[in-house]
Amino acid sequence: MTDMLPIPISKPDRVTSGIDGLDTILSGGFILGGMYIVQGTPGAGKTILTNQICFHHVGVGGRALFVTLLAENHARMIGNLRGLSFFDEAMIPDQMSYLSAFNEMRDGGLEALGKLLRREILRSRTTMLVIDGLVSAQASAKSDQAFKEFVHDLQEVALATDCTMFLTTNAGDKVSPEQTMVDGLLVLTDRMYGWQAESDLQVTKFRGGGFLRGRHSYQISDDGVTVYPRIEARYAHPSRGAELSTGRASMGIDRLDAMLGGGVPIASTTMVMGPSGAGKTTMGMHFLSGSSEAEPGLMFGFYETPTRLAVKADRLRPALRPLLDNGTVELLWQTPTSDLMDAYGERLLEAVHRRKVKRLFIDGLTAFQSAAIDPSRIGNFFSALANELRVLGVTTVYSLEVPDILGPAVRVPVDDASSLAENMILLRFVERRSRLYRLISILKVRDSDFDPSLYEYVLGDTGFQIRDTTNTVEDILSGSSDREAEVGDFSKHGG
Repeated sequence: MTDMLPIPISKPDRVTSGIDGLDTILSGGFILGGMYIVQGTPGAGKTILTNQICFHHVGVGGRALFVTLLAENHARMIGNLRGLSFFDEAMIPDQMSYLSAFNEMRDGGLEALGKLLRREILRSRTTMLVIDGLVSAQASAKSDQAFKEFVHDLQEVALATDCTMFLTTNAGDKVSPEQTMVDGLLVLTDRMYGWQAESDLQVTKFRGGGFLRGRHSYQISDDGVTVYPRIEARYAHPSRGAELSTGRASMGIDRLDAMLGGGVPIASTTMVMGPSGAGKTTMGMHFLSGSSEAEPGLMFGFYETPTRLAVKADRLRPALRPLLDNGTVELLWQTPTSDLMDAYGERLLEAVHRRKVKRLFIDGLTAFQSAAIDPSRIGNFFSALANELRVLGVTTVYSLEVPDILGPAVRVPVDDASSLAENMILLRFVERRSRLYRLISILKVRDSDFDPSLYEYVLGDTGFQIRDTTNTVEDILSGSSDREAEVGDFSKHGG
């Protein structure tokens, strides 16, 4: 009996797209010599995406050929591309070339088109080919079988020459013959949600490797296409193993640290809930005042501009302004109305990695909610984000605005808020005899005892000041407005 020799198995070579988010979705890029369909409605970005991939490819030493089967002159397309940052006219025509095959296909059908493509690939040693307008080739085919033979012949050329190919086509309701033959299918969709539009990319087929399933958001700008993998898909499993953290991180307010049993656990997540004006941002800035060269800090904010925050930092004690000036703490301000939830998440994690941030304040959670086309994603999104931050050793505090302003009632604007944080701090207003009082309480701390008492606090010139006694709190509450209590029983979630 002849012994069977083991067959060496190696991973196929990859061709990167140059679009970080897309390469992440594809687990490293496209397969060398593969054939891929890029499908989408007019205006979804198929032409921009494939041109962007081509210019990246020639920028790293490849040769690309962009063939249009449409009646439109490709000179107009090039004119539209000139305003995009990835476009490099110096690459044309030696590394990046454009060819109209409309006349050849009209006069000689698919056979003439196939001969033209083979000839040009061999002549220019093309390593990447785009055929724009595949629907025109399909329309010129005498039968479905003839079209399948055309696609098959192209695949043979791709394999023989290590030429990676992309075929663009319009969206269809049924599975077309070529979809069953190609190595991958990317679907671009532009959807309307009320007055808001969102573009998403979905890989529905990919031979030769794993990929992130589901829809992923993308945007088109002067820089071309930017793809944002869904945070909960990308970080379904944290990027590294978690290290056991046993220490405490100060919140920068002595009395609050005492209430928490010595501060919050390192690498935990803390939610600070309260109405507008209760002091959530001020508390977060106190937390960041504990940053150091060994523990850099980051404020990822939406509502208060850096100028306003700098004024607050000047007054805060312990001092925060020197840490901003020397770069120990970074302020990243986002406009809360013009971006995607996954874009915020990617920007946040990039900043954490760039400076090895250990103290993070996110101000606030409601901006992520507003950016979420599908609000049901919030729970999974923040769970994945928190898990990734935890394994990076980041102690995170984030604020959540609640709509109720007065009295003991607090309506939490997210479902199962307790599951989004390991530690919870509640700030509230109460009213008595035409005066507003501020009260603070701890709802839970991970795996730790804490002081559950209510304390009065004030926002003074130097920041957050908590009264040392609870004697006046009962009197304050006994005269508060009679409102229906709507706070859930958070204690059952505590550790």
